[in-house]
Formats: sequence, structure tokens, C-alpha cells
Amino acid sequence: MKLLRPCAFGRRLPSGAALRTLILLLFPTLGRAAELPIVTGVETQPLAAQVRRVSEALELNGAPLTADEKSALTSAAALADADAASAKIQSVLDPHCLVAVTINPEMRVKVAPGPADTGLIEQGWRTFLMKVVNEAGTTAPLNVFSAQAQSVFSGGGQARTPSDVHFRQRNGVTAPIDPADLWLALQTFDKPPLQPTLSGLRLEYRLVSLYSRDAGKREATLAFDVGQGTQDLGFRGDTALLFTATPAREITLHVRDEHGAPTIGSFVIHDRAGRVYPSTAKRLAPDFGFQPQIYRADGDKIRLSDGEYTLDFSRGPESIPSTRTVQINAETRELSFEVKRWIDPAQLGWWSGDHHIHAAGCAHYTNPTEGVLAQDMMRHCLGEDLKVGCNLTWGPCFDFQKQFFTGHEDKASRFPYILRYDIEVSGFGSHQSGHLCLLRLRNQIYPGGDSDKHWPTLGLNTLRCAKAQGALVGPAHSGWGLQPLAENDPHRNDRYGRMQPESATDQLPNYIIPPFNGIGANEYIVDVTHELPGADGKLGPAVDFMSTVDTPYPWELNIWYHTLNVGFRTRISGETDFPCIYGERVGLGRSYVKLPDKWEYEDWCEGIRAGRNYVSDGFSHLLDFQVNDVKVGEKGSELRLAAPGTVHLAARVAARLNEVPNENVRHAPTSHAPYWNIERARIDDTREVPVEVIVNGQSVATKRILADGKLQDITFDTPIDRSSWIALRILASAHTNPVFVLVGDKPIRASKRSADWCRKSVDQCWSQKQRTYAESEQADATAAYDHARQTYDRLITECAAD
Repeated sequence: MKLLRPCAFGRRLPSGAALRTLILLLFPTLGRAAELPIVTGVETQPLAAQVRRVSEALELNGAPLTADEKSALTSAAALADADAASAKIQSVLDPHCLVAVTINPEMRVKVAPGPADTGLIEQGWRTFLMKVVNEAGTTAPLNVFSAQAQSVFSGGGQARTPSDVHFRQRNGVTAPIDPADLWLALQTFDKPPLQPTLSGLRLEYRLVSLYSRDAGKREATLAFDVGQGTQDLGFRGDTALLFTATPAREITLHVRDEHGAPTIGSFVIHDRAGRVYPSTAKRLAPDFGFQPQIYRADGDKIRLSDGEYTLDFSRGPESIPSTRTVQINAETRELSFEVKRWIDPAQLGWWSGDHHIHAAGCAHYTNPTEGVLAQDMMRHCLGEDLKVGCNLTWGPCFDFQKQFFTGHEDKASRFPYILRYDIEVSGFGSHQSGHLCLLRLRNQIYPGGDSDKHWPTLGLNTLRCAKAQGALVGPAHSGWGLQPLAENDPHRNDRYGRMQPESATDQLPNYIIPPFNGIGANEYIVDVTHELPGADGKLGPAVDFMSTVDTPYPWELNIWYHTLNVGFRTRISGETDFPCIYGERVGLGRSYVKLPDKWEYEDWCEGIRAGRNYVSDGFSHLLDFQVNDVKVGEKGSELRLAAPGTVHLAARVAARLNEVPNENVRHAPTSHAPYWNIERARIDDTREVPVEVIVNGQSVATKRILADGKLQDITFDTPIDRSSWIALRILASAHTNPVFVLVGDKPIRASKRSADWCRKSVDQCWSQKQRTYAESEQADATAAYDHARQTYDRLITECAAD
């Protein structure tokens, strides 16, 4: 008999399969066995031990056996006759079996429907047993697949699961899939107390859980194999089953901010078995399948089946997360949530933003749409209380996403929440010399074409075009390629450095010449020495800011400190590079810009250019930093002293740590936790963090503050003996922009070693990047690098000896 193949894969259904489908629809119980054959010849002790683990696993999955069933299993294990014992065990467990899987001595797999009813629950999971008759004695994993259990999206970094790919490859599937057919989610339980593989015992039971996106009758084909070499036709086993899913309960959410106004919040919903709702494999925008959370507004509805759930609720890092356990039943009609805050920088005039998020590429899908839309990204910004989101179009899906650029705030914006489309030069043009964020553009396409194929390969030429429009520009994910590793370190060739090597120093500043082999602020070492005409024709810095917070802080800050030490005045801005470096949430890296009550996107960008901002992971804040009477970002951030003396620093600071230290973040340099994370700043096992005064890259004073979320004033009196730059930081969590103190009207020339570091770095960058420049731009590149060399040669002679 031919096996059923789903028509969504573009194959013609054989007449036999069509008939079988019709029979299943007309007689839904016909395909299920009244009872399964009893297996004999199984020793009692190992079977009873495996069954005890199965019972524990069912408990963990919220599908416990009854007390009578557990008692019957205990009695069966005590029987002296092995066949009688196994028969009694099978009589208890077989009624819970969705299928029986037989693996013959040749490793061929045969599947038969089991006696369990095939009732499912919309938006809910149900756990079944699978009876496995292992005549081959294999200890391979038992793989379970279903065409209907594939992800509804594809093309992103988190697109199709390995089982999706496996299923399509093993069935030769190439045709598009109708999302309506992808109603099922499927999970086997392969962790303790069970083993990830079959035991080799002739008889054992395994668990499979099924989730239905929809209510009503749905058919699915389940396919089974036992690994490499058994996926071919004749070795694998398939069966078609008809399920009926009862509707879930519709629950209205009431979501209010701290003032009682309607808002949007973040929800992570788990059942008792730890499974996330709704299933990530079944999510389409505005829900993202690579995140556990969903964002829901006041009045939105969710659907949950009866049972116990844990709901984690928050609204960005400035909120106080809450966790609630709820019981969903016939009485549940609505749930209410209210945001609690530990700080609100916007109320103090500091407005958050993330200048680097994406609506396409990386973890985003390319099917059923090429990325997501503005309203989807806006919902995420609202749910994280991120005031400004810079939605950057880049290589993936460029020609689709470019249609949303307007040169103005997107229509999805609603003050004070602003979304704006701009450009990241990534995947095209000058990206190999370092990706660039181009903000506040008037035209998104480089002159001479209508897409991304004709852009210049020299970053300075890209910047020239953007600056002529009045754009705000700076390198993206600055640390990539700038890892401070010795020349013989094997990690030196890792351009991403996602797993921070233990051999990398965290000293700031340090004088190791990085490889300059990545896509961060590499060409920056050259470009920072140049001035370019702006929209008004006047010369200004070629680079306005460096991106921070989304790569290791020693890699980002080291190059910034060195260029500040020789007199350049590049500012910093916080970013996430969502969902590429981080897919957890937008706004994982932020800039907080000082602005009046009424402002626009242009004003926020101008605040970055002026340095009227601090960067943060959102869990520590350095507000209203000033030196004497000069506030950061005002008066050019410049304080003039007639002679050396002591300056007075003041700021308002706040930080909030978890009650219990997160050891994985604090002590594991290879942790995938965010590179900037308040936990890294924690002093030992206290709830204190250090606020440091940084003068010319050196920490010269420190005060410890209690990270209890309370805003407090902090002051320092700092001696200044020469022209210097001064900033505050809570290392690995927050950093202000600098105030420039000029003594006797002399420029900042703080470190000859920094100037020498910069000069050597130009040559190292050239050794890596020359090959990336088009032949037509080699002369421009040579001139740009020669200018940088001459600039640093001069600065070496002007800078003070260390």
C-alpha cells in the first residue's frame, strides 16, 4: 500500500492515499487499534526500570498516570513470570500510545496507529506514549518527523529546525508549503529521566507531545526512523492520523503602564512542563519565532487551553519584571497586568533609542515574507519601552525592504515612540572594511543605481556621500576585528569573536595591535583623521560616533580611548544589531539622549552627534554628567581652564542588580550572555557596582554604589594637569560621552603611546583591507591611508610622553 504524502508539497496524491484520507475523515476511529499486540520475551527488571522513568517523564510533562495505573505497574514489576509482568505493564501503558513503532532486525521501521484517542487542544500540548518494539536492539535515537510540524517561516538564522530540513531532504521536497497545512508542532522527550537514545531493550516506551495551532479536525503524517542509513524508503515508517482539536479559551489581556494608561508589554508564557506558548515554530509577525516572548497590547487576546501556566511580564530593562502563576479554566476570561518601574529616564529628560535594528536578515524569515514590516518592529519597540528604533535596511531583502524608506519618521510611529528606516552598509559596498550605520539620510541609495550593487568599496567614499546629505554616521558593531590578541593567538583570525577568548586582555587602554580583520570599526582608524563636507558644504568629522554595547567592551572602548587620547572627538552610541548579534530583544544596547519634552528623530540624532547621551544596557544610568558648569553635550562638551587645577564632577546615577548573582555572566568569559551586562559590573557577591572617573582612558577614581534601583547623586573632585577628556563609566554596563577639558587652550595630546598605537594600526588595517577595495578606488584608498599615516606621525611628535 502506498503511504500518504501531503499535497502541500506539490506531489499528486495517489488514488490509494486519497481513498485513505477520505476513510479517515468519514471514520476517524477506523485507523486506530483497539489494542496493540503483546510483546513477549522481555526481562522484567530493565523493563520495569524504564517504565518507572517513563512515569516520571509523564509527570514532568503534565500527563501523569493515575494512582491505579501506577499501582498496577508496581504490582506487575513484582510478578515472578517475566511474560506475565510485561503483559500487565503493556496493558496499563498501551492505551496511552499514539503509535506502535517496530524496528526489525534489518533496522526497517514499521508504524501502526495505537489505541489512544487523537484528541488535541488548540494552542495547547498533549503528551502521548509511543510503544517501541526494538527487534534490532539498536541504541540509536528514535526520530519523529511530520510535514505538518515544520516551521511556518523559513530563510532566517532560526528558520527551519533541523527536523524540518531532515524531513524535506528525506522526502525530496522542494515545492513551497502552504502555511495553512503547518498546523502541528511536535516534540519528543529525550532528556532526564529518559535517555536521548533507545535503550536496546526489546520493548520500551517513549514520549511524544503534539501541539495544535488550530481548532477542529486536522490530518498529519508522522514519520519515524532511527538515524543515518534508515531514512530511505523501505527503512522508515510513516502513518497518517486524523486529530480533533478542541478550541482553547480566549482570554483578554489588560495591560497598563505605571500611570494606568493602556500600553504594550512583553509576555513569556510557559506550561508546567516548561513549554513556551504560543509555539515558536508556529509564529508569524508580529511574533518572532526566535524569541520566547510575545508582545501584547491592552485589549489584545490570547488563546490558552485549560491548565496551569507561568506568565513572565515586563516592559524593558527599566521595568521590574513580575512572574505570575495562573490557572486557566472555564472561569478565566481576562488577566490584568500593570508595569512597575525602578526608573524612568524619559521623565528626567533622557530618551532611549537603539540605532541598529533590522526588519530583515539574520534570524528574520524570508518566507512567507521578506522580513517583517514597520508595524511589527514598532510593536517590539513599544513592548521594550524603546523610544527610538532605527530600522536599518541592509543586504538581505534589500530590494524588498527599501520600499519602506521615506527619509522621515515611519507612519507606524506614535510619539514618543519613533521608528525610522535608514541604511546599514552590510553585505554590499564597503562592508568588508567595516559595516557603517547611515542615519538621518535623505536618499537611501548611492547615486548611480537603484539597489546595492554599485556602492563604493572604500568606507570613506561611502561616508562622503552620506555626510553630504547631513547624515549621522558611524561604524557598526565596533569590536569585530579589534580583539586585543597576541599575533600568535589562534583566535586572532576569528572576526566575530562571539565566544570571547580567555587570552584576550580586558585592560583599558591596552597597546596590542588588533588584527583589523573584521567588520567592526576597522577602517575607522583611517576615517577618523578625515573631514568631509556636510549638507551646508562646511567641513566636519568624517565619523560622528562609534557603536558600542553589542560587542566585547575592551574591543570597542580601546580604539575609542586611543583616538580620544590624540585629540579626536568621536562620540559613542549604543546598539543591539537586532536580530543578528542579539535576537533576545530590541534595545539590548541603548543610547539615552537628553532632549526637551517635544522632539523629533532629527533632534535625537543631533543629540548623538553632540555627545549629549550615555550608552547603557538599560540596567545602569549615568544622568546629567557635568564637569564644573559644562554639561555633557552642551557648549561642545568643552571646558576651558586657564591653568591646571581641580575640576568638580557631578552626576545622578542608578543601577539595579538581581538579588542573586548570575555566576554564568560574571565568571564565564565564554558565556553567551550580553557582552555589556550589569552582572559583569557586580563587585564580588555584593549588590554594589563601581562608578569610575576616566581621564584619558585611565581610571583615576572610583566610588561604589548600591545597585538597588534608587537614583542618587555622586560627585568627584579630580585634578587635571593638562588638556584631557573626562567621562564616567560603570564598566560593562554604562558609559558617558566625554567632556573635553582644555588647559591653557592647548589641544588634547594625552598619550604618545596612543598615537603610536594608532599609527601602527593604520598599517595593520591596510594589510587586511587593501584587497577589499575595487581597482577603481585603489588611488582613493592609498590617499586616505597616507593621510592617516601623516596625521598620526604628526600627533606622535605633539603628544606627551606617557
